[in-house]
Amino acid sequence: MVYYVAALSLILIGTYAVLTKKNIVKIVLGLSIAETGVNLLLITIGYVKGRTAPIFSDPSFRPEKMVDPVPQALVLTAIVIGLAVTALALAIVIRLYDHHKTLNIEKIRQLKW
Repeated sequence: MVYYVAALSLILIGTYAVLTKKNIVKIVLGLSIAETGVNLLLITIGYVKGRTAPIFSDPSFRPEKMVDPVPQALVLTAIVIGLAVTALALAIVIRLYDHHKTLNIEKIRQLKW
């Protein structure tokens, strides 16, 4: 139950940062925090108490005592994709700062008009 609360709080903190902050770096950080919350939620949903990881090295292998490996693989893929998206977003932020000399999203929006 604690993990569900932690995952939900991370998602809410990240969403709050994305919706209320004006600094683009803080918005990217909020997206990363929300992504971490989603990953924690997926791992928590896939966990079954009393079962082990799906590793076949044990000679006393019993499939009914193992957890489903799909959520773990899904989260591992999501972590890699999230890292790439965060790196790309930060590279775009650097280019925006070089061009506009500000990271305030309101000022960058006003430059459009």
